[in-house]
Amino acid sequence: MTDSHVIMDADGMRRTLVRLSHEIEERNEGFADVVLVGVKRGGEVVARRLAALIESAGRGEVPCAGLDITMSRDDLVSAFILPDAQKNDLGFPLEGKTVVLCDDVLHTGRSAVAGIEALFRLGRPSRIQLLVLVDRGGRELPVRADYVGKNVPTSREEYIEVHFKELGSEDSLTITRR
Repeated sequence: MTDSHVIMDADGMRRTLVRLSHEIEERNEGFADVVLVGVKRGGEVVARRLAALIESAGRGEVPCAGLDITMSRDDLVSAFILPDAQKNDLGFPLEGKTVVLCDDVLHTGRSAVAGIEALFRLGRPSRIQLLVLVDRGGRELPVRADYVGKNVPTSREEYIEVHFKELGSEDSLTITRR
């Protein structure tokens, strides 16, 4: 049996992303050397929405791309079954840039580490900052987000489900107990 409830609706998600965009701008004194890179799939939606918010507010254009971390994961199941990984081509250089690595949920820290490893295979940024829509705790690796939309401590029986209209659902964050 599952029990779930919404912890953030579409409007809350929009407000959170607006706030996060201002935090990025303030910490980096603008967007001159900032690029947004989102971990596919949910993190890419977060990054693209941030870029669109920044541009629509007339605060600048921030380069943005998605990053496939599949081959950087430390928990690949088998050497005989290769996952459906995509070649990473961001379309812009990372050298000298501040990369804001975006993801939807931070839990164990493994996706963040895989994202950082994948970034370093593409170039040498001056800094990497981590942005997450939700931090649910439960770290297995020493990873801390620089920007957090919402902290939602969870137990092992609870899961955070992030839904985006870009991925076929109505925008929401749901906590589910199984």
